[in-house]
Parts: sequence; C-alpha cells; structure tokens
Amino acid sequence: MLLPIHIRRLGVTDFESTWHAMQQFTATRNTETPDEIWLTEHFPVYTLGLNRKEVRLPNLPHIPLVMTDRGGKITYHGPGQLIVYVLLDMQRYQLDVRQLVTLLEQAVVALLAKEGIEAVAKSDAPGVYVADAKIASLGLRIKNNCCYHGLSLNINMDLSAFQHIDPCGYVGLSVTQTHDLKSKLNIENAGEFLVKKLTLELQTFFDAL
Repeated sequence: MLLPIHIRRLGVTDFESTWHAMQQFTATRNTETPDEIWLTEHFPVYTLGLNRKEVRLPNLPHIPLVMTDRGGKITYHGPGQLIVYVLLDMQRYQLDVRQLVTLLEQAVVALLAKEGIEAVAKSDAPGVYVADAKIASLGLRIKNNCCYHGLSLNINMDLSAFQHIDPCGYVGLSVTQTHDLKSKLNIENAGEFLVKKLTLELQTFFDAL
C-alpha cells in the first residue's frame, strides 16, 4: 500500500524561498515520509542550473538571477507558468532518473493531447515541444535517492523574458504557451490534471514492485 502523496497548492511564491523549503524537506525526510507534489507559480526570476558553461546571462536588473542546484542551464519563471515540484523517494518506486523524466514529460504530453495539442518529448533535449517550440521545461535534483525540483509548463505568461536568454542553453530556441495555442487551460485545471496523472503513474510503478 503506497503512502499517501501530499499535494500542496502554494499559489504564487518566491522561487528562492520555495527552493530552500524543498532542500529542507529532502534533507530531513526518512523512509516513512510521504512524498509530496507542490503546485505553484513564481514571481519573475531567472534560474541557472548546475550546467553553467557558455550560458548567455540576461541583462535585466529588475529580474533576479538565482544560481540553483537543479540540472540543466538557464530558464525563466513568472506568473502564468505552472510549476509542479515533485518531492519523491525514488527508491520507493524503483525509479531511475530517465524513467522519472519520461513520466513527467508524458504527463504533460497527455494534458496537451486532451486539449487537441500535439506535443512531443525529445530524447536529446529534456522537455516538451509543440512544433519545435518549447512549452514545458524539466530540471531535477537527486540526493540520497530522493528528488526535488520538477517541471514548468507555460500557460498564460509574458514570454518576452525568454528573449533575453538562450532557453535551457539552446540558441534560438522558440518558446510557446497553451494560451497562444487556443487552449482553455489555466493554472488550476492544468495542475489538477497533472497531479492526478502523476499520482496514478506513481501508483502503477509501486504496484508493479
């Protein structure tokens, strides 16, 4: 029987405070600690992952830049972008990193398919894409077989901030969002779909052990 997965709906939060809360949760959890999924949006922020070589940094003093501990390079978060943080004991499900990335990507692909939007994941560039434009980004941190960070999905936000960086380190990469694809998704219903999809898939992994 799987421990219940706690869902936390945080509203709009400060990235750095939320990141440190994830670190604290992961550092103090044990084998009996229930997993959690956090749904949030962030105030405008650029985040720089551990792969920091040859990254074009933004020149927008009014938007903070935070060096964080997730994988990947640079991205932008802002209101209107759904953030889904997965704080999981990966050993509980016998999940490796590639399986978890695929699980997250395919949950987004399924959400968009429900809206009539054809989306794909790319094996050489983590994330979800619609006609070569990135709509969802992924970044994870694994520590002591537990993960935190997660995915971001562009819903209805100001995309102009992406023009000041090479999103995820890819020069000239276009970004898009569900609003521009004529979808009626919003932060709330997209979040609830992804929570249900992810918890169902995690239960399936657990039951297969």
